[in-house]
Amino acid sequence: MSEANSPVSGESVEVEIDYMELDNIIEKEFGNDKENLIMILQAIQRKFNYIPHPTLAYLSVKIGIPLSQIYGVATFYSTFSLEPRGRNIVSICLGTACHVRGGERVRERIEDSLDIRNGETTQDGRFTLESVRCIGCCSLGPVIKINEDMHGRIASDEVGKILNQYE
Repeated sequence: MSEANSPVSGESVEVEIDYMELDNIIEKEFGNDKENLIMILQAIQRKFNYIPHPTLAYLSVKIGIPLSQIYGVATFYSTFSLEPRGRNIVSICLGTACHVRGGERVRERIEDSLDIRNGETTQDGRFTLESVRCIGCCSLGPVIKINEDMHGRIASDEVGKILNQYE
């Protein structure tokens, strides 16, 4: 077991690392091949919903890549998270098209409804809020993406109804 930051700021939580399952990911799914580093990190993130720090060191030894290089890859790509995240990832688009159509008001309503700010996770671990520059659905703005579900042309007063779908 190892410690990681919890979704609640300033606390720590025990994270159970199943190293046999990690070996299955690294060895069986990706053949211990360092060329598959990004795909291995994606698989680890799918397993834990983030990449726990102890898995980086373990991966470094298993595939023979310096920890600093693995850490560099994990922090370079915005799709990877080294901090625990909520079960539901709420991405609010704040690109130009969504912004001019009320994206900021929608973001404020999400923050007020969940009592979190950008980059934070609710205390119950249900939601993490992330602002993004463009989701690629400009004609549907303002847009929020929750996990893989797109919600377009939403008004700020619809936020509660949408979030309630993810209880």
